[in-house]
Amino acid sequence: MRIVCFALSVVSFAAVVAALLIAAGKGRGKRKIGTMNLLFAGVFAAALFLFYPIHRGSAIQGSGGNWQAFLLSVFTSMQIFTIGTDYELVFNGIAGWEAPLAAAYQLWAAVMFVLAPVLTFGFVLSLFKNISAHGKYLSCYFRDAYIFSEVNEKSLVLAADIKKKDRRAAIVFMDTFEGTDERYFEFMEEAKKLDAICFKKDVLAVNFGIHSPQKSLFFFNISVNETENLDQALRLIEVYNKRPQTHLYVFSTKVESELLLTQIPKGQVKVRRINEVQSLVNRILYENGNMLFESARLTQDGEKKISAVVVGMGSHGTEMVKALSWLGQMDGYTLEINAFDKEENAEEKFCALAPELMSPVYNGMQVPGEAQYQITIHSGLDVETISFVERLRERTDTTYVLISLGDDDVNIRTAVSMRMWFERMGIHPVIQAIVYNSQQSRALEGIKNYRGQAYDIDFVGDTETSFSSDVIMDSELEEDALRRHLKWGEEESFWAYEYNYRSSVATAIHMRARILCGIPGADKREEELTTQERDALEVLEHRRWNAYMRAEGYIYSGSKDKSSRNDLGKMHHDLVDFASLSEEDKRKDSQVGSK
Repeated sequence: MRIVCFALSVVSFAAVVAALLIAAGKGRGKRKIGTMNLLFAGVFAAALFLFYPIHRGSAIQGSGGNWQAFLLSVFTSMQIFTIGTDYELVFNGIAGWEAPLAAAYQLWAAVMFVLAPVLTFGFVLSLFKNISAHGKYLSCYFRDAYIFSEVNEKSLVLAADIKKKDRRAAIVFMDTFEGTDERYFEFMEEAKKLDAICFKKDVLAVNFGIHSPQKSLFFFNISVNETENLDQALRLIEVYNKRPQTHLYVFSTKVESELLLTQIPKGQVKVRRINEVQSLVNRILYENGNMLFESARLTQDGEKKISAVVVGMGSHGTEMVKALSWLGQMDGYTLEINAFDKEENAEEKFCALAPELMSPVYNGMQVPGEAQYQITIHSGLDVETISFVERLRERTDTTYVLISLGDDDVNIRTAVSMRMWFERMGIHPVIQAIVYNSQQSRALEGIKNYRGQAYDIDFVGDTETSFSSDVIMDSELEEDALRRHLKWGEEESFWAYEYNYRSSVATAIHMRARILCGIPGADKREEELTTQERDALEVLEHRRWNAYMRAEGYIYSGSKDKSSRNDLGKMHHDLVDFASLSEEDKRKDSQVGSK
């Protein structure tokens, strides 16, 4: 019995330690039970098995038997956490035992007698820290509060930018803990510099409603675990749906997040889903879309040709191909897009996302009043092979390149190599490469070779820029898109439905490009347009809209009757050439397509 109990004591504690190590390996986002709780349970179980043989010896001599021994073991196990048990109990209890077992028992008991009070002290300290955090939060009653579900690189960048613009802003980080990871330690040091309030608890475990209703609460569900972001968002909406001045930012690229956040009643909570991929592509085209048209080459037909190359058909590359298909719809310009990816089925995947966009009925066709473009997906080509280089050499008229291969180092290396190949071809297209690392992005700005020749590569997408308050919260593009939306809808529907939000963003981007390209009437109000300007803008807007809708996966519904529209099936009755539209729908294009 003694040996069995000793073994069970050691094994129960070892099992808890192993469970904690496994949980740590899977990441913080997967923790279900607190570390402290598990350790308490492990030490208590180990102590229980340890004390049972000692009390059983005394109980047999009395009248209580095994139940008395068990209850006394529970009592003594509780006492060691408060330093309420004398070690002499163990010393006397094992008197007369075999020497090896007695020695092992004494050593293991000494470990438990030290470890249990340490855990108690840690728990009390943790409790005081949470009480301190609550008190600090209450002191910010009359300030705007910015609450981040997790402390990580992205949340720290955004929090620091918010604090820079508003020194009184109350910064709150949730789900913090005393980690041993060096990177996490650095995160916590940065949080301290921001004078942030740090809760160990989950964002749902603290009542942030104890706050001035005249001041704003900003929740940022910004964990690396997108499923956790969504789950927390749905609960936060339920809890705070009646509170005014409440804003919720949910960071997620998943389709299900769009569906669920659209469906749930939001009350007074203003919800914004942040799709990092779409946000970056939209920002590139809104802020620097003019480069696409300024770099276009004059053809023999007197038009300017945009010849875009996208390297890497991951999330960013796919989104860019889709966006270029509608942005490149511009009077006086032709559009050709070549995309490369090492996956053998890259073309098939893209065709599944946007079947009608890639249909030979439209792709490569020059139908009046229709979207006009040529998109080619080159599958199974690795950028580090001669096959890719040979295919690249065929693109002698390339004017724009985006490199998005999912790794900063690979993107940088590929961008430099492609500049070399283009120089050998005698052309100098615009090259953009996605680099997340802000330090690398800054260091690479304006890079030159040893002879002082500039590589002329634009590195985009760094964390400091992408997670600034101007991008996430005060986006100029977003304000512009809302103004476009208000020409035909209410503001509430702009925020509530991503279909409206994305459509208006695309319109705002294209509208800005029209003005930069000098399209006649683009900078005028609808009532100021001449008949010729209005007619031309209506056709242009419909071409853009057709390309945009097909890029979103829509197809023609098969009938011009409005009743044939089916948004569940992504089927629309207006996906026809401009001449086939009703006069009412033509006027809609005029309304949207003017300033």
